Amino acid sequence: MNTKIGNKIKSMRKLKMLSQEQVADYLHISQSTYARIENGDGNSWAIHIKELCDFFEIEPDKLLELDSVIINQNQQGGNSNNAYVINQLSEKLILQLEARISEKDLIISELRAKLNSSS
Repeated sequence: MNTKIGNKIKSMRKLKMLSQEQVADYLHISQSTYARIENGDGNSWAIHIKELCDFFEIEPDKLLELDSVIINQNQQGGNSNNAYVINQLSEKLILQLEARISEKDLIISELRAKLNSSS
């Protein structure tokens, strides 16, 4: 279990393109202690579960979920690390697309205002 949780934490860190030292600094622990968490050595991740979940913006039950994860509404996957990465990428893409749609709406409004003022 420690190894699976460690791998999940490692995947989340890599997804955010952060170093072990950056996460360790957030947790106020040494990089070597954090490396042991990712390697699944011991149960020290449990001491930092709240901070880890806050940092990676997930609920504790998602961190502890090991067997299968819902990849989308219709599919289940057995590899929770990959499924978690897919979910994170999907969420990021959705946020980026929503931001671009908002930008598009703003540009359209500005162009309409210019068109109306020149008529």
